[in-house]
Amino acid sequence: MSQTQVETSAANSVPLYTQVPETSHELDWADLATLDLSTFNAPGGKQALALQLKNAIEQIGFFYIINFGLDQEEVDRQFAIGKEFFNLDVEEKLKYRADLENGGYNGYKPQGIREIAPGYFDNTEIYNIPKFIPQYERPHPSLIKNNWAEISKFGTYIHEEVVSKLLVLFAIILELPEDFFLKTHRYSEKSDCHLRYMKYHTRTPEVNQAINNVWVKGHTDFGSLTLLFRQPVAALQVRTPQETWKYVKPYPGSITVNIADSLSFLTNGYLKSSIHRVVAPPPDQAHLDRLGVLYFVRPEDDLELKTIPSPLLEQLGLDKQADGPVLTAGEWVKARVARNVNRAGDSTKENGEQEIIKGVSAKYYD
Repeated sequence: MSQTQVETSAANSVPLYTQVPETSHELDWADLATLDLSTFNAPGGKQALALQLKNAIEQIGFFYIINFGLDQEEVDRQFAIGKEFFNLDVEEKLKYRADLENGGYNGYKPQGIREIAPGYFDNTEIYNIPKFIPQYERPHPSLIKNNWAEISKFGTYIHEEVVSKLLVLFAIILELPEDFFLKTHRYSEKSDCHLRYMKYHTRTPEVNQAINNVWVKGHTDFGSLTLLFRQPVAALQVRTPQETWKYVKPYPGSITVNIADSLSFLTNGYLKSSIHRVVAPPPDQAHLDRLGVLYFVRPEDDLELKTIPSPLLEQLGLDKQADGPVLTAGEWVKARVARNVNRAGDSTKENGEQEIIKGVSAKYYD
């Protein structure tokens, strides 16, 4: 049997994935803008999308994108692979454990390494696959290796055909050359961009009550953007400018995108790193594990996170350098990852600010 036949057989052994039904509960949904990326290359398309995005992000740093060039079958294949990974024995998964304590996020994160409330630990498993370039070659379980061609095609497509368009839109908003952010998010260079499979395990009603139904406290993400493929289990909430929490609705055929720390640093807070959290699902989904496929966009490691020269920022009076030390993108990500691992008794420190590195802090919200 040829190598191609072996890989095809292994790929076909992954069961088909069927998305679970949406909740029937009418929740307090956030009103988010939807960008149709099929209009990007039309005459005036980029400019129209940038204006739509500018109006949206001045309200809230979350938005949807549709018509991004991948069909639901391709997306569901990634959910299927992720589901099969988490079905592996714990001992097998632990062979690929990420070096979390030292700021390494590539590989496997087991459940229960972060205390979220006194005596209660996180319920998430994660498998992060870094950029598909030689600098990030690392061991993977056979399930991942046998489906490598499909996984790598998916991950590189997201970066080169989806993320690149979004970075152009942000450059237009800031009145910069269209390739401004592309130059600091090159796929060939070292950065902590990664494709993620993620699983939230169900909790009992008693545990949910003990942790006030909050599975992950309100937080911001570390890099430039986060892309979340449609996740039907209603648990993601975004914090509004009015400091209320609203659910993010899982629209069919969409990716939910949120702005993260690096773009906030680079624009002196104009692009606001979105605060979001994960809560217990509504009653008709409480029995379901919550499986996710995400892509995290992070700048090149050596990029200094200081205010960029932008005509828009100058007009708004945001062109001055922020006080405090200047960090590189790599420093910030590595420090935040390391601080995300804590021990019993540390959950009481999470309300309010947590120092990350060199006096720079991150905030957490109930």
